[in-house]
Amino acid sequence: GAAKLVVVVAIFLLTFYVISQVLEIKMEANLGHIFARSALDAAARSTKPPRYKCGISKACPEKHFAFKMASGAANVVGPKICVEDNVLMSGVKNNVGRGINVALVNGKTGEPLDTKFFDMWGGDVAPFIEFLKSIQDGTIVLMGTYDDGATKLNEEARKLIAELGSTSITNLGFRDNWVFCGGKGIKTKSPFEQHIKNNKDTNKYEGWPEVVEMEGCIPQKQD
Repeated sequence: GAAKLVVVVAIFLLTFYVISQVLEIKMEANLGHIFARSALDAAARSTKPPRYKCGISKACPEKHFAFKMASGAANVVGPKICVEDNVLMSGVKNNVGRGINVALVNGKTGEPLDTKFFDMWGGDVAPFIEFLKSIQDGTIVLMGTYDDGATKLNEEARKLIAELGSTSITNLGFRDNWVFCGGKGIKTKSPFEQHIKNNKDTNKYEGWPEVVEMEGCIPQKQD
């Protein structure tokens, strides 16, 4: 009886030892897998390119506002205007239209003030002129064309846009693609402007040139 008891105890202890060793091996393997995954995730995060405001290619310096914008694509896809990671105008927001699309932003805070579009094919230029005259000093002005932004533009409207810092507005023609960022009271020519002429020999779309895009960093207005 004593011998059987010794054998049973020995078998129990041996079984317990084997089980504990197996569990320890599995635990080490699981921990190793967890640590390996953590290391891979950390490596992936470190190699993933950083995302900057509005998806621009590099971060803006202090006291600058990030912006990115695109003109419309033919008469199908509307323009898009983003400032400080805030999409102000786009087809998704359903606040764009044929003609010239305009977004106003506070030059000191970067806060959006207003968005409007003016039909320069079948509309009237007078409301656009009144709107341009009402813009306050220190306001950032972003504009993008969609379909046609030039047919109804007259000399007065073009002069008012030129005073915001545009150099291409005098040459903007029928179905040209154009994006511009300037400001009321800027007193200089804006560096933020892109213009592609409507040319049947080079147009990407039938009757319209390719989309024009632009990004950059707008200096914050200082007192």
